[in-house]
Amino acid sequence: MALVEQLYEHPDLAFALSEAKEVVTNFVSLMDEDPDSLAHLIGLSTHDFYTYNHSLDVCIYSLGLGQAVGYSGEELKELGEGSLFHDVGKRKVDVDIICKAGPLNEQEWAEMQKHPQYGLQLLSEFDVSQAIMACCFEHHESFTGNGYPQNLVGEEIHPMARIVALTDTYDALTTQRSYNIPMTPKDALMFVKNKLSSRYDPELVKAMFSVLFKMEQTFEKQAQ
Repeated sequence: MALVEQLYEHPDLAFALSEAKEVVTNFVSLMDEDPDSLAHLIGLSTHDFYTYNHSLDVCIYSLGLGQAVGYSGEELKELGEGSLFHDVGKRKVDVDIICKAGPLNEQEWAEMQKHPQYGLQLLSEFDVSQAIMACCFEHHESFTGNGYPQNLVGEEIHPMARIVALTDTYDALTTQRSYNIPMTPKDALMFVKNKLSSRYDPELVKAMFSVLFKMEQTFEKQAQ
């Protein structure tokens, strides 16, 4: 958790980017060795909504979803790094906006919507892949074209960014924040399916249900 916190509170982003590779590699290795590891990894989170906890959650969910749709090896690690750094642009957003206890006003929302551009600016200073930058810059794009900042449509959105878009929303729905009551994992996915499905890659929404099913099985085994 300390490493992820550095993305937002430590000035040495280069160090965090370097160390993140090892963290993601360890996550992927654990997932390869233990089919139940996704549920164990989720247990690492304290499930408040500080940005670095959210980023860790989104990374873990993205690895699980990526694996479910066929990602493996270096490609899966790249997805892990991209999802871990998807909100790094919030380093440049006023902390009072990020932590506001309630809906943002128009001016605050306009500033919050700049975090993908801020993130792209930060990451472009380092040796990171186009896919990692896309996870940061495109995770608020919508499959129907009404997202931001570029209004991309469907397959114009990078495949890894589509995964992060879904897991980002899923974690937001299931996490305690000052202004909402968290949904259960099943309720959150049903909400996405019934109310928000047009915003996401439909194949990923289907695959997310399989990830949830596997997690529920693991939790049931742990409870026995």
